[in-house]
This record gives sequence, structure tokens and C-alpha cells, in this order.
Amino acid sequence: MNLLFVTDALSTFKIYKDSTFAMMREAQRRGHAVSACEPQHLLWQRGDCVRAQVQQLRLTGATPQWFDLLGSVSEPLKDFDAVLMRKDPPFDAEYVYATHLLQQAEREGAHVFNAPRALRDHPEKLAILEWPQFIGPTLVTRDAQAIRRFHAEQHDIILKPLDGMGGMGIFRVKEDGLNLGSIIETLNQNGAQSVMVQKFLPAIAQGDKRILVIGGQPVPHALARIPQGGEVRGNLAAGGKGVAQPLGARDREIAEAIGPVLFKRGLLLIGLDVIGDSLTEINVTSPTCFQEITDQTGCDVAAMFIDALESLV
Repeated sequence: MNLLFVTDALSTFKIYKDSTFAMMREAQRRGHAVSACEPQHLLWQRGDCVRAQVQQLRLTGATPQWFDLLGSVSEPLKDFDAVLMRKDPPFDAEYVYATHLLQQAEREGAHVFNAPRALRDHPEKLAILEWPQFIGPTLVTRDAQAIRRFHAEQHDIILKPLDGMGGMGIFRVKEDGLNLGSIIETLNQNGAQSVMVQKFLPAIAQGDKRILVIGGQPVPHALARIPQGGEVRGNLAAGGKGVAQPLGARDREIAEAIGPVLFKRGLLLIGLDVIGDSLTEINVTSPTCFQEITDQTGCDVAAMFIDALESLV
């Protein structure tokens, strides 16, 4: 296969833990051709099709230069066997515009994973609303008074922006309500921005589990991201410690209920975030933790992903 990865700048990759790199490496190992571009390199003009200035790569695995550049050419996306959208959040206007260009490429015959429409239809914080049976007490609002009422009911809460990633902008407010007003002002910008508020789950001490689901089927191990040093956030980007562990019964229940539904909607790969028994987020843009799970358990997540991709194209 000839694969195109739409991703962040290659110079930003930390290949010892990057899941997109793991996908590329496994694809190359199987003899597939690997190319990459950034969303800014997508282009459409009347009379032509969606194309991109792409870098044709040969991975070396060396550092700091982990690839050789074989060429840089303008190619139609429909000429690739698969296009993999792996751009990290933020899910801003430019990200949305990129999905529209990718959807046009689909109309022209390209095979895009995850599907652009599905990416737009499942914002990572809000997608959980479809499965209230799996989530804890949750509020989404711009209303500062509604947040105060929620705090009065739940006593210990987490507040976070809807467009954050890696634990960015997450606040905990305990029963004393210390700094609640200031945090609300910071996050909702005087009612201009919506905020997600959730009951604090003490099970975070055992980790925020990332459950990967590929082709509708859960990977048998999750990565529990355990907060360190008094931090409330388990995200690896916020200093959390990743510990791989087998899926529990509740983990499987959640994954087996949600995974097949989202796969049918065009989401080949998703990452479910579960604290204790409660679903907290559904990651669809560029789910990670491939290498951490593989390194600790021997379960080859990248191989599972490329297997699923090969079966679809």
C-alpha cells in the first residue's frame, strides 16, 4: 500500500513514544510506502482534485533525524491507498477546514481514516453524552450559576475546556469552593465559552485508563495514566506515569458497547478514557499510547492497527 499520514510537523515527533511513528514503522516493515504532510499542505482548486505537497519517507529509527527524505512531490490524495488523519488537537477552525478538504478527497475516491465527517461529529469531550449510562455526573454549560449549583450538589468537581488536550486547562475545586469564581471566569470567558464540569472521581488515584479500540474491537490492555506528585491530572503530557494493565470487566463492557457503533460511523481508531467505572472522554483525532502498551506487555498495537487498515483497503 501507499500510505499518506496527515500529521503535525515531523520535527516535533518523539519517536520513542509517538503512536503515529509506530504506525509508520509497522507499515514500512510490511513493505508499504510511507508519506507525510501537514494539514496546511492540503490544496484544492477547481478543475483539479484535493492534493498535497507530501514528503516521501524512509524511516531509519535513528535520532535526531529518524527518517530519510526520498522526495517531495504534489500528489492527489485519491492516488494513495489510504490517508490517515493524525493531526493532534486543538480541534479549532483550521482542523475543521482540513476535515472538509479531506471529505472532498473522499468524494474523489480517497480512503480517509478516521473519516472526516466522523471526526467532526464526535468532539472528544462531548461524544460521551451519547452514552450517559457509562459516565459520572456531568454538566456542559456556559452558565456560571449552573456551574455553582453543580458544585453545591457534587461538592468536589473537575472543570475543563471543551477544546483542551493533554490535561491542559483542567481544574479541581473541592468542597470549600476555593477559587471557583476565578476558574469559571477563566474557562467560560464571561459566558462566551462552554465548559465541561464533572464530579471528581477518587479512582483517578489508580489511573485514568486509555482503552484503545481498533476496528470496533478493544485492545486487550489499557494504559493507566497515574497522577504523580499531588497532581490531579493523569495525562502523560502532565507528568502522569503510564502503567499497562489488562482490561477489566467494566472496561470491556464500555469498549464493546461503544466501539462497534463508532467503527460503523467511520472511526477506525478511538481511545476511550475511563476512570474507575466511568467513561470521561472519547478520543478520535489522534489516540496515543501504542508504544507504551506494546513496550510493557508485548501486545503489538501498531500491528493490530495495520492489520485492520489492510483489511479495509
